[in-house]
Amino acid sequence: MTIILPDLPYEKYALEPHISAKTLSFHYGKHHNAYVSNLNKLIEETDLKKETLADIIKKTVNNADTIGIFNNAAQVWNHTFYWKSMKPNCGGLPTGDIAAKINADFGGYENFIEQLKNAGLTQFGSGWAWLVMKDNTLEIMKTSNADTPIAHGFKPLLTVDVWEHAYYLDYQNDRGGYLDVFFNNLVNWEFVNSNLV
Repeated sequence: MTIILPDLPYEKYALEPHISAKTLSFHYGKHHNAYVSNLNKLIEETDLKKETLADIIKKTVNNADTIGIFNNAAQVWNHTFYWKSMKPNCGGLPTGDIAAKINADFGGYENFIEQLKNAGLTQFGSGWAWLVMKDNTLEIMKTSNADTPIAHGFKPLLTVDVWEHAYYLDYQNDRGGYLDVFFNNLVNWEFVNSNLV
């Protein structure tokens, strides 16, 4: 099974003015594509080439001998999930079942968004901020570098990429500004709701 670069769920210019086509061209066309290419080379002569992306991640986590495979596989998975976490003309208050779940588990949207933004701001260096579910309860988590919740038994619902290549061309070192724009203008609540099932 060859791991492929999935199509973006929108045109590269569709998230403007919030995320530029130039950023998406580099982020998707260079970074994401490189993870796909590297992963295929790394698994070419192994039994892992027959596995799904999720299974490759689960079989290589916490193993020093397969760290390169894990990092590239997890980055392919994380980025694919991130693209789906955004949609043009979205963001703002949640809708559907996730809205009630956020109120129940976080005591309201403001508390939820404060915790999620804080996870993104306090992730030292490169990584991700996530809304996940474990044992039917919503949680906020952050992961470093390529790490991903699916490697640790959590069900991801939403992610925001806080590697610098996700925002630096548009926001320079203003990670907080990027996160505000992500939450206010880009979050795809329809996708989040689909992950609750």
